[in-house]
Amino acid sequence: MSARRGGVAGDDGGVAPASSRAALPAARRIVVKIGSSSLTRPDGHLDEGALRALVDVLAARVAGSAADGPAVAARDGSQIVLVTSGAVAAGIGPLGLPVRPRDLATMQAAASVGQGQLVARYTEAFARHGLRVGQVLLTAEDTVRRSRYANAQRSLEKLLALGVVPVINENDAVTTAELKFGDNDRLAALAAHLVRADALVLLTDVDGLYDGPPSRPGARRIPHVAQLSDVAGVEVTARGSAVGTGGMLTKLQAVRIATGDGIPVVLTRAADAAAALAGEDTGTFFAATGRRTTARRLWIAHAAGTEGRIHLDDGAVRAVRGGLASLLPAGVTKAEGTFDAGDPVELVGPDGVVVGRGLVAFGSADLPALLGRTTHALREELGEGYDREVVHRDDLVLEDNGFAP
Repeated sequence: MSARRGGVAGDDGGVAPASSRAALPAARRIVVKIGSSSLTRPDGHLDEGALRALVDVLAARVAGSAADGPAVAARDGSQIVLVTSGAVAAGIGPLGLPVRPRDLATMQAAASVGQGQLVARYTEAFARHGLRVGQVLLTAEDTVRRSRYANAQRSLEKLLALGVVPVINENDAVTTAELKFGDNDRLAALAAHLVRADALVLLTDVDGLYDGPPSRPGARRIPHVAQLSDVAGVEVTARGSAVGTGGMLTKLQAVRIATGDGIPVVLTRAADAAAALAGEDTGTFFAATGRRTTARRLWIAHAAGTEGRIHLDDGAVRAVRGGLASLLPAGVTKAEGTFDAGDPVELVGPDGVVVGRGLVAFGSADLPALLGRTTHALREELGEGYDREVVHRDDLVLEDNGFAP
């Protein structure tokens, strides 16, 4: 499979990031995420009308045209991956709960009941267009552990190859608070990388990012964001709605992951989904700022849980931030935590600021004896095998600015 279906190839074999909405109508593979608040009525029950309306839009995009008639297996339209919230919300009504539960056990019970309701409705709605769906339930553990990350990638690719619309949701019935993705926003960004999407569309209950709280008089929608640092001063909240858990902050964190990986993002209302997919001026368009990276590097940057911390001196920080240097033992001042060779760790400067993440070449038991020493000295005293990088530059991802995960 090619690295990207859209965009312009660069001299290095990569693909130039999409910088405008004009690329959206031609996007061949799109991840669409819809939040709980857009799928539920005020009483907490699943809004089947809203769900069917969304499916009609997505099915039309898969078919290539709303006038193409019933969908068939082979199409010339786009491939759609749907990341949906709403399992817990869908279980609120059937269980007779007055509001979204707050305790973990009741939330898991609601998700267990609601997940069946949710996928059944999607199955029925897509079937009206001749489309099959495949349910994919994930937890953060599926991306924290690299073997599971690769398995999820293979599963999604096979579903798409078979003409199936993957419907992804966090597995709320078994997840714990510590493993939450954040109303599926981060999950959607990681899914966009997993399937090498051309675009990510985040559908919510607000019509884009505003230069202040939307309820504030005079607040204006920001139609285009070239890079996240341009809106770093915008006042946003981490709170979601009564039936959702992700506020604007989690959406911007998802935007950071996707755009940094060369995937443009549109954030808009669910009611404007068709307009967003058509490249119209709705919501906020976030231009892709980076180039497609490898699954390994994205896993290091955004999906992997870190097992420890390695502290760097000023010289090592400068070398690492230069982008061409590996981390050598001479630049390490301290190691924290318990980790094995190959585990992901955080790299921290003298000021305590995280410089990046990387896969460490030595375990925490071996590393202290190497700290601050040159590779030449280590080779002379300890022999070959100890004179290598602590973190190789190919296994190192720098921390950027903006809305940190």
